[in-house]
Amino acid sequence: MPRGFRFAVPASRIREETTVHDHRRLGRELELFDTDPLIGAGLPYWLPDGATVRHALEEYVRDAERRAGYRHVYSPVLGKRELYEISGHWSHYSDDMFPAMVLGGEQVVLRPSLCPHHALIYRSRSRSHRELPLRMAELGGMYRSEPSGVLGGLTRVRAIQLNDAHIFCTLDQAAGEARGALEMIRSAYEAMGVVPARYRLSLPGPGGKYVAAPELWRRSVALLTEVLEDSGLPYEAAEGEAAFYGPKIDVQVADAAGRESTLSTVQIDFHQPERFGLHYIGADGARHRPVMVHRSVIGSVERAVAHLVEHHGGAFPAWLAPVQLVALAVSEAELPAAEALVRRCLDLGLRAEAAGPERGSLGARIRRARLVPYQAVVGAREAAGGLLALRLRDGRRIEARPAEEVLARIRSLVGARTTALWDGAAA
Repeated sequence: MPRGFRFAVPASRIREETTVHDHRRLGRELELFDTDPLIGAGLPYWLPDGATVRHALEEYVRDAERRAGYRHVYSPVLGKRELYEISGHWSHYSDDMFPAMVLGGEQVVLRPSLCPHHALIYRSRSRSHRELPLRMAELGGMYRSEPSGVLGGLTRVRAIQLNDAHIFCTLDQAAGEARGALEMIRSAYEAMGVVPARYRLSLPGPGGKYVAAPELWRRSVALLTEVLEDSGLPYEAAEGEAAFYGPKIDVQVADAAGRESTLSTVQIDFHQPERFGLHYIGADGARHRPVMVHRSVIGSVERAVAHLVEHHGGAFPAWLAPVQLVALAVSEAELPAAEALVRRCLDLGLRAEAAGPERGSLGARIRRARLVPYQAVVGAREAAGGLLALRLRDGRRIEARPAEEVLARIRSLVGARTTALWDGAAA
């Protein structure tokens, strides 16, 4: 595929794939991700355009977390088996974990979750009540031994990049922190143009899958119920959907066929602080047990991108689009001006590419770039006068205006991470 035409998919094929909303097919057609049998099932790799979408999504989350008072950490993807015995994963979750490996006479495991590592970071030194709430975030890898029969595209994978965070707080702070996490989720969904299908209060079910601590479960369920009701969110209780250590609020999304999956979660956990012996020194000088609030704003990056591909049919909001502006030179004479426009876009932090007449007729190039949010047609008038005329992806046109004015407007919209292509009526 020629450089600059990574979206060059036949329009009929795009319409077909958008109609069926299958991210596996559309993601490959748009060259976002792919797989290879030598890497293995459930282990997709990201192509340049998919990596760009992923990077934009990750930067959004990191920025939102920084603004909300989170501090970011990195932790290893391996841990000793003993770590997961303490956390309870080994006894309650080992069927979903990869087998332990022997290294230097010790058994180590690919982590199925980030929370045990964050608990260890918390307890790495003494903590005071003045530090709480302590909000710790990481976009890190975790691994699940998913059966081959359930693997599919990006929605069910074995190597997961999770937007995870853990808030260590007092009991009085727990409900407020959970409400704050729900507000972050609401803002993220608005920016992504995603609408939740429903909110679910996931409760334990019968069987030995869950930690046997009735009083801790009762307190967690009561707090999460209070959070949902105070937030005014309609929700449904679902037995058998809780994590093994506690209940959770699951934010459900649905595909075009109505199939639901969990994208974002909020949990209030009394179990792991107790298992890891976490404490803080209170105002009274005594040791107290913190509460651990787990939350993920966009869930796994893989599942988030899969839903975005299906929801938008590849026509991502401008801030997420792999290419945000394409400069279309009418003839070879305007190609230097189109390339100069691209350089100005790059200097402004915008993702842009030039497409000259060697790629075909102007009409053909416009059709091939149909998923690019902003198409700038550079003719003799625009090149000579430093003007910029836009075609918006939704069919609207912006008459020629000074290029700096137009680019400043685009940069502002992209920086605001809005789903709007233009603020105000197009000329």
